[in-house]
Amino acid sequence: MTSSMLISNLTQEWVESLLRWHLDLFSIPATVITLATLLADPVLLTCIFRSRALRQETRYLLMANTLTADMLFLILNLAMVICNATRAQMSWLVCQLITAVTVTTYSCAILTITLMVVDTYAAVRWPLRYHDLLPPARTHRILLGVWVLAALYPLSLVIMMEVERENSHERVAVCLVLISLGFIQDKNIGGIHVYFFVTAVICAVLISVCYIRLYMVTRTQGIWQSRFSRARVTLLAHGVLLLLYFAPGFVFIMELYLFQRKDMSQDLRVWVNTVNMCVFMLLPRAFAPYLYGLRYREISDTLMQWLHQHRRLSQTTVS
Repeated sequence: MTSSMLISNLTQEWVESLLRWHLDLFSIPATVITLATLLADPVLLTCIFRSRALRQETRYLLMANTLTADMLFLILNLAMVICNATRAQMSWLVCQLITAVTVTTYSCAILTITLMVVDTYAAVRWPLRYHDLLPPARTHRILLGVWVLAALYPLSLVIMMEVERENSHERVAVCLVLISLGFIQDKNIGGIHVYFFVTAVICAVLISVCYIRLYMVTRTQGIWQSRFSRARVTLLAHGVLLLLYFAPGFVFIMELYLFQRKDMSQDLRVWVNTVNMCVFMLLPRAFAPYLYGLRYREISDTLMQWLHQHRRLSQTTVS
């Protein structure tokens, strides 16, 4: 059986499972969470880029890059959810390109969050040399390198798959990252698992080491003594957000494993993928503007100042 027939059969079975379990209803929370996040992220980005002082700080540039990657991911993810819910057929080549960009934005967000933790560690560990180590120009180059690194592997996979395929103009009823990556030749499956798993483990270990070292460096400064100190609350908030960012990635690795298992129920695959795609992957992006963005006093002050000026301008115009 050719790969085209396999893709057609699998997508039809996927649609049947979606209809049988009424999983199209998951598009409702996905749409609500996405729209709510797309309302908050541009506000924070505007605050960062309108303030020259914030644009000069590495942590805010890293945050802006994370929010930008999250917005692109949310837009593409919602587009796939809506297309799958409405049974809108899509070119396989277009689906592959959307898959590559989706993986790129997700990977870029994970890498940037890891750099945010490293940046915090560097600021605490070497406060006098921090600005010399990470000036804005160097941060811009690092962020460009992050995007290139995140895009290199998924785009190379798309190019390789299109070179090997005979018919790239076929249309599919369901476009999913899982299906797109699952149809890579068996010799490349191990490479995909290594890419996702090793990247996630390296980032998780690096984050853990930085937080442990931060605690060891600051434990004698008295900032951890109070149960509800700002340091404890900040660490808890960041820990929850990091868990929410990394957990869907590990779930997706499990999905890739289940995709290759012939003895696994198709309904189980559809359920896990739908919940992960429509809920788990969206939660960290919905919480990020509040747990990361508004907890920074400079951003909150800039936002309040901006709103106050806008309100005063409106009152002047009316009068």
